[in-house]
Amino acid sequence: MTYRPPPVRPSWPGKAALSGLILRQALVFSLSLVMALLACQSASATPGPVAAKQAQAQAVLGEIQGLDANLERAVEAYNLANAKLAAIKRDLRENKRELRIAQANLGRAQAALESRLVQMYTSTDGNTGLEVLLGARSLDELITSIDTVDRVSNQSNEVLREVKVFRTAVRTRRAHLREAHVQQAKLVAEREAQKASIQGQLGQRRRLLSSIKSEIGHMQAAERAQQARLAAEARARLASPQNGVEVLTASSGAVSRPDPIEAPPASRYGGVVGIAMQYLGTPYVYGGASPAGFDCSGFVMYVFAQVGVSLPHNAAAQYGYGMPVPRDQLQPGDLVFFNGLGHVGIYIGGGQFIHSPHTGDVVKISSMTGWYASTYVGARRM
Repeated sequence: MTYRPPPVRPSWPGKAALSGLILRQALVFSLSLVMALLACQSASATPGPVAAKQAQAQAVLGEIQGLDANLERAVEAYNLANAKLAAIKRDLRENKRELRIAQANLGRAQAALESRLVQMYTSTDGNTGLEVLLGARSLDELITSIDTVDRVSNQSNEVLREVKVFRTAVRTRRAHLREAHVQQAKLVAEREAQKASIQGQLGQRRRLLSSIKSEIGHMQAAERAQQARLAAEARARLASPQNGVEVLTASSGAVSRPDPIEAPPASRYGGVVGIAMQYLGTPYVYGGASPAGFDCSGFVMYVFAQVGVSLPHNAAAQYGYGMPVPRDQLQPGDLVFFNGLGHVGIYIGGGQFIHSPHTGDVVKISSMTGWYASTYVGARRM
């Protein structure tokens, strides 16, 4: 049959005193329960140095992912600007070719016109302007000859004019292309600078992440070594024939709940410490209560179930079981509570307890100092 440790039921001199005490205890327990339920039990214990570094690494990884996305956009913008610059360069090369053609055509047209004019006014075949006028035998012949000379001259001038217009257009386009080239080259330089800046930031954050991961590795190795040492010390204490009541001096800043005057009976479940230590290194899992993963109250519930003690899966509710224990009379196997009943562990002696702290951590041994001393609520003995 599963044992369920009862709450304390001490005898009192009178009914009035008994009723008052029960009322006060019920009120204190109710308030404690409400405080615990309002607290986030899944992350009740303060994150340790490794967890803090892991959170920092996660934040840096988030920054890297954001920079990666920014870099991708910057690279695409740089590629687009570069493509436009390459198109402008191609247009400039084509414009240069067209300008050479226009210059050559203009030269040929000018040369042909000059040659024609020279020929018209120096020819001896009777086709000069003067000879046309003097050699005409009639007015009709004179008009016809003048029209012919003018027509030839006009055609040459038209060719020359068209060539000049084309050359002017080519020169105008070249000026526009040169200006566009200058502006696009500037844009490409800006995109390149932006890309380089993001790459620099990305490199810096990646180096930082690598450094943090290295620190985490060293810290985890140190933590494993410390846990191995603490576990060895705890096992040595359990094997000692003098494994009795240990006096625990309260650390500075500890907050304790008033305890009953009467000393509780010796713990009957000190053996749970050995069971609990079998699960050192088991990962924290929210809502977990098995060797696959534990949260704080799930770990305590599972360990005590191995010795036939049934406890609820809730730290505040577990505080209502067993008998209260003064802090200076803690024994291995006692339950210790922290953070407004938002966290629970199992005392193992030597001012230490075993627990499943928070997400990202594992079942481990911690000292009842620092944050745990300042948030200590009380203890219970099953």
